Amino acid sequence: MDTGAIRRRTALGMALLTASGLLALAAPGEAQAASGPCQGRKIRTFTFSTGALKLYKSGPYLCAVTVPKNPGAERHMTVSLRVRGFKPVEDKGLYTKYAGPVRAYVGHRKVWLKASVGSGSYDSDGWKRY
Repeated sequence: MDTGAIRRRTALGMALLTASGLLALAAPGEAQAASGPCQGRKIRTFTFSTGALKLYKSGPYLCAVTVPKNPGAERHMTVSLRVRGFKPVEDKGLYTKYAGPVRAYVGHRKVWLKASVGSGSYDSDGWKRY
């Protein structure tokens, strides 16, 4: 094999490696964008009469979002994530799609969750570990 053929094959191999590396970097970003406002995996969904509280975990962090049962109309929504020993991290106001996300470092501590959409609400009624 002459040196020109070796160079062409080496260039082709480098081009393929570069393309596969770029695809590997682009794919995780697309998957995160599709998961919603919180990063990580969804571990629980707590439903109540007017909506749901969705809880996500990414390493030692928890992220919570309140979503209405029927999105579109602007209404009062809240989401609160309190880690034992710390003040709650909360978001409340008039929203159409969701309240939050609220994110907190949990480690191995217990948390207290609260959420509301309009007149309906959810309360974990105590400290839970997730």
